[in-house]
Amino acid sequence: MDLAFLHPLYEHPGPWASVYVDTSRHTEGTPHERELTAQAMAGALAEQGADEATCQAVRGAIEDLRHSSEPHGRALFARAGEVVLDPPLVRPPQGGDWAEWAPLPRVAPLLELAGEDPVCVVAYVDRKGADFELRNALGREDAGSVSGRQWPVHRTSSADWSERHFQLRVENTWEHNAAEIADALAVCQEETKADLLILVGDDRERRSVHERLPKRLHALVVEAPHGTGSRLLDEDVERARAEHVARQAEAELERFRAARAPDDEGRTGAAEGVPALVEAAREHRIDELLIRVDGPDAHREVWIGEDPDQLAVRRTDLKVLGEQHSWPARADDALIRSAVATDAPALSVSEREVPVGGLGALLRWK
Repeated sequence: MDLAFLHPLYEHPGPWASVYVDTSRHTEGTPHERELTAQAMAGALAEQGADEATCQAVRGAIEDLRHSSEPHGRALFARAGEVVLDPPLVRPPQGGDWAEWAPLPRVAPLLELAGEDPVCVVAYVDRKGADFELRNALGREDAGSVSGRQWPVHRTSSADWSERHFQLRVENTWEHNAAEIADALAVCQEETKADLLILVGDDRERRSVHERLPKRLHALVVEAPHGTGSRLLDEDVERARAEHVARQAEAELERFRAARAPDDEGRTGAAEGVPALVEAAREHRIDELLIRVDGPDAHREVWIGEDPDQLAVRRTDLKVLGEQHSWPARADDALIRSAVATDAPALSVSEREVPVGGLGALLRWK
């Protein structure tokens, strides 16, 4: 997950209000329920010591969602009477609505609730052209279409020379249209930055388009086993998106496992456990952060200073480094702050054995 969108959260000091709201239910009573949620979240923050202006800012932002049709939820991050960031979620928060007041924004849950939302283009292919549809966790939208040559497109069964000549023209038409579709799909992918391309249509038509796509896109293609004219079901798209995310995560975990092994000089390209990660963060060596949100190390307490690279396992360590002001924080959120500062991505992992304790990183060499 690219963490660049979190930069606004680290441009000002804390403390921060972090609120996660479930918007997945939609009934006639939803507006009233959202008002009650707004009141409850503001109250929870006040009980934890949040200032009145920030509580009211959060309350107003949730009340603004009274008539929202968002399918999953919203995260809100506020300080000093202002909601600074409010990203939509791609799945509802587990356990319902909750709020926290802390020195750092509580961003680690975003790795599962707002990240790994691959954008995909579904291409409904036939012999005459294709319709493109853009899909992500928030819904679908039309992404254009392409029309090839309209005639001739049907073969005959006659053995007559003229009919064989006609069939050759049909073959040429199919090849021309497949090339047109592949070109248009490549442009669509570049414009939308789609992570996945799903081809829907007859076997031959899907294969013809797939073969004519640029090689750089071949790894992004999934061919859906549906006939011409059928529309892909939502569950089919979600299955393809989930499988894509799983493949990407497994590839990163394999990189991490391989990086654990020392090289000829005894160096390793991976670190795990809070002390090792804190040291790597201070040295700006985290290349990619791996977090299992339910891991035992994720909620371990570390100490932070005003700057992202000012963190330590013990408060006295920060004083030795010359930091006069320090606050306790969760390890996962402190490490994410450091990763954001060095433009390192983060990955939510579900593998229970890797990394040990639930926190790890691929490292940059000094």
